[in-house]
Amino acid sequence: MIHAPLGNRGIALILTILIVSMIVALTLQFNTSMRSNLHAASNLSDGIRLGCIARSGFNGALAALYADGSSGVVDTLRDDWAYIRAFSEASASLFEEGYFLVDVMDLSGRIQINRLVNEQGDYNDAQRNILLRLLSFPEFGLDAEEAENLVDAIKDWIDEDNEVTRFGAEDAYYMTLEKPYPCKNEHFEFPEELLLVRGMTRELFYGTEESPGISRYLSTYGEGKININTADPMVLRALSDRIDEELAEEMVAYRMDEDNDLSDPNWYKGIPGMGDISIPGDLITTASSHFEIISEGIKDTLRKRITGIVERKDDKLEILSWKVD
Repeated sequence: MIHAPLGNRGIALILTILIVSMIVALTLQFNTSMRSNLHAASNLSDGIRLGCIARSGFNGALAALYADGSSGVVDTLRDDWAYIRAFSEASASLFEEGYFLVDVMDLSGRIQINRLVNEQGDYNDAQRNILLRLLSFPEFGLDAEEAENLVDAIKDWIDEDNEVTRFGAEDAYYMTLEKPYPCKNEHFEFPEELLLVRGMTRELFYGTEESPGISRYLSTYGEGKININTADPMVLRALSDRIDEELAEEMVAYRMDEDNDLSDPNWYKGIPGMGDISIPGDLITTASSHFEIISEGIKDTLRKRITGIVERKDDKLEILSWKVD
């Protein structure tokens, strides 16, 4: 028998080991790639499923708003749409996997910042007073001068001219920033635009652990009338310099009592200590026209959120904006 030289056998062994190593490495890489693709496919499938679940919750909220609009013109926090969160609790039984959580916020119960300026480009004084009172609350930590300057800057952002209002800001300020941009001189499209306005900070807008953010009390939608039946206590306090925190809480308690009629916006005068307080009739209402719906599809740690702004007019609903996260 003829044997191969020892050197050749060593080379053959080394080549064999290299080839096997390459096969193992490729197999492991293929396995990792397959697992990654399967995981991505699973996430895509879950994302589609959760998007559909979130849409179901959104449509349920739309149905509640439509039914409420068809039953009357008075909107309160006693209405079914205000308890839509309870509807979410049963949603897990509707799907094999996942559930939704949905909330409806009444934007008509907020201060509508685009009404700060009238058609002539001047202050709407009543709206200015409401916004200034809100910003002057101690919860936000602004002194009187800072609050007034911020309101002036908000007006300048909205009005069409390039003339600075008192200590507001126009292009002359914004175009000299490190990252310059022009003053919009138009209505706000969404509340987050306020972060572009001189004097507005993220802490003031979004809030901190110690203080609330003003974003929850403002809206860019509406004609200026605030629904006194659904407004947050902070907004109720801003309606008059004579409404303190205690009276605002009394108003909240009064409107949650099923025995009290809330169809007349002057119902607040029936609360002890408020009989001689007068809120201008063109500032308050008992009907709501704009709502924000937030619906989340949830499965374990995965979430898909749909946020939409809805206008309800007569017996019709129109979706004004739509965002999927």
